Amino acid sequence: MKFKFGRNKYVGYNVYSMKKYVDKKRVTFTIIVIILVIFTLLLIGYYSINNIIMLKNIDMQNQKLIEISNQLKEKEEKEQKRWEENKNNIEHIYSSETKRVFLTFDDGPSENTSTILNVLQTYGIKANFFVLGSRVDAMPDKVKEIYEKGHFIGNHGYSHIYEQIYSSPQAVLEEYTKTNEAVKKAINQENFNSCLFRFPGGLVGGKYSEIKTQAKELLEQNKILNVDWNALTGDSEVLNPSMDRIMQTLQRTTKGKNSIVLLMHDAKAKKTTAETLPQVIEYFKNQGFEFETFYDVLK
Repeated sequence: MKFKFGRNKYVGYNVYSMKKYVDKKRVTFTIIVIILVIFTLLLIGYYSINNIIMLKNIDMQNQKLIEISNQLKEKEEKEQKRWEENKNNIEHIYSSETKRVFLTFDDGPSENTSTILNVLQTYGIKANFFVLGSRVDAMPDKVKEIYEKGHFIGNHGYSHIYEQIYSSPQAVLEEYTKTNEAVKKAINQENFNSCLFRFPGGLVGGKYSEIKTQAKELLEQNKILNVDWNALTGDSEVLNPSMDRIMQTLQRTTKGKNSIVLLMHDAKAKKTTAETLPQVIEYFKNQGFEFETFYDVLK
């Protein structure tokens, strides 16, 4: 038999080669597909994990915001509750089941402040000083001494000039703020604020009654309370009252009262007040009174 060699001599070889070529191509394609799939899965996984982390961070941030919001709300509620309690305590300052007296001194500090402080220290008693801002600026060391000895510092305005402080409700608030800044500087306590004001001449009555009433509302809007007095020594009624007159006025105005806010003055011309203070203290001690400050009623 004779074999014919011609055009198709390497047909079998070509088919085999093509098959190898195709298989190789498929393997390469498959590998590429697998790589792409793996890359895609990794990419999806990466973004999924990132999204999970991001969502978790957002959730944590939201939780923190909620927590901060709740804390602020709780703080505001506590502040509001404290304000209402303090306001109620001041509004009922003249009522008490037990005998108590608040010794208060207006218009200081003065040249008599040291005598007053020495007497109080001798008896181990704390008192209340409603200071004038102008006097604080003049005698800051005395204000610091009052504070460091544990006495209450209240606010009596800056000028004590009625035409000035009672020119408008805003003027009252401005004098309060100016005095508070002076006290803060004198005692080196940046956060100091007594939150208690005593109107020069008292809140009730007088030619500036309407202005004072409006100022009271403005002060309360700024969380500032006010207090007057329900007894006095009369040391401002005459120029140089005698010690007997002071004691007689005190006994007359305190008679039958359990809770007393006693008005006295710490001014240059009130030397007799400082000299009579031991008798004042002895009188209340003999009557069974406890001596308190507004620290005891303002929380």
